[in-house]
Amino acid sequence: MIKAVITDIEGTITDIHFVHKVLFPYSREKMQSFLLENQAEPDVMNALNEVGEIIGDKTANINTLSQQLIQWIDEDKKIGPLKTLQGMIWLEGYHQGQFKGHIYDDAFVILQKWHQENVKLYVYSSGSVKAQDLLFQYSTFGDIRYLFSGYFDTKVGPKKEPQSYQAILEKIDAFAEETLFLSDVIAELDAAKESAMRTCLLNRDNQVFGENKHKECQSFYEIDLRG
Repeated sequence: MIKAVITDIEGTITDIHFVHKVLFPYSREKMQSFLLENQAEPDVMNALNEVGEIIGDKTANINTLSQQLIQWIDEDKKIGPLKTLQGMIWLEGYHQGQFKGHIYDDAFVILQKWHQENVKLYVYSSGSVKAQDLLFQYSTFGDIRYLFSGYFDTKVGPKKEPQSYQAILEKIDAFAEETLFLSDVIAELDAAKESAMRTCLLNRDNQVFGENKHKECQSFYEIDLRG
């Protein structure tokens, strides 16, 4: 019997297009103006210093840093300071009502059911914990943060490395064989399986291709925690 579920976000419980066609373009459009207006804020300053270290230019100006961040957005890079700054920009967008966090109907219904059955629910995404929190706070179903017992991002480790999943198991004090990981990325599921977790591929609309060694479902309604 599964006692804990760890779920990916993008393509699993939220439409991948929400991230790539709403959130990413918004942060791209607002990046330079946000940095100009907030560069003196400590959290922004720390993130910009990290960007400077990564590109090997600690004296880079705002324009250079902004262009680098925009390039990383275009390349869909999973880089810490970029994710931090995107989270800050998205916070403004959510507060201003520019968008709401998309959640699939089936995901909300079943996550709510599991929560009521005392299954522990966790999130593991390449997006920052702050960005995860915002998506669930301002979701299309209202504030649903109560469903989740914890959030993890790539600070715990890369999503395609088995040791990342082992680290999460240790943090949530769960047994691998009683923990299910959900994702739409086969390489992530492979890594989770190597840590002895149970796995399930969310293949919505049959958009995932490649050799798959995992259970496969097209919606949360098909997931059985007993088997």
